[in-house]
Amino acid sequence: MIAEIKHNSKKYKIDLSKPIDISIPIDIQTQNVNAWYLDDPKIFPEQFDEQIISVSEGAAVNFNSIQFNPHSHITHTECVGHITKEVHSINKNLSQFFFFTEVITVAPESKDGDEVISKKQLQLALGNKKRDAIVIRTLPNGENKKGRRYSNTNPPYVSEEAAIYLREKGIKHLLIDLPSLDKEKDNGLLLSHNAFWNTKGEIRLDATITEFIYVPNTVKDGTYFLNLMIAPFENDATPSKPILYVLE
Repeated sequence: MIAEIKHNSKKYKIDLSKPIDISIPIDIQTQNVNAWYLDDPKIFPEQFDEQIISVSEGAAVNFNSIQFNPHSHITHTECVGHITKEVHSINKNLSQFFFFTEVITVAPESKDGDEVISKKQLQLALGNKKRDAIVIRTLPNGENKKGRRYSNTNPPYVSEEAAIYLREKGIKHLLIDLPSLDKEKDNGLLLSHNAFWNTKGEIRLDATITEFIYVPNTVKDGTYFLNLMIAPFENDATPSKPILYVLE
């Protein structure tokens, strides 16, 4: 199925039958991705009157409950409500779901014992391009990212200066393959989250951050059409399924 997209007076085609899924699912059959010091997610059949509600146990249906935290266990998209006293829902603030996006690959730089994505790296990758969204793939990029245990490992993060650059460049939707935009232990400063959402000025309620993506090595850097699909949770964050389409 071929769709034609018109953007800034230019026409593009995308093949809807060839989606590129860059999400990480909850999968309790393997080692699930995990961060922020929580136990693994759980998927289990409910019980009523000592009857396990599972077809394999003789029930008519499967009736599983799921216990998880979107920030810890799955690809998720969050709004500014993640860091504000005021309640803001991603389900209410994200009302558009298709964007022109740029996929870039960066190798975080060593700085004071940390691995950091810098403003200079993003400037070199984006140049003069104007995009609605950016997808950041970090190196190294092994498939073990889909089951990595990040707690107490001080993963790479985005510098505050780099986050300000993305905001000033007009990037509304930032997708990254790390557990957070910020350093794991930063005394609650969350400098890059605050900078990207502009919490000290006019807050960007319609801007989002998506963490825990995985971009396969077969996906080349460049411009794509992004479908940012979310689950309808009235919460600061929700599981999401970002899909890329090659532009023709």
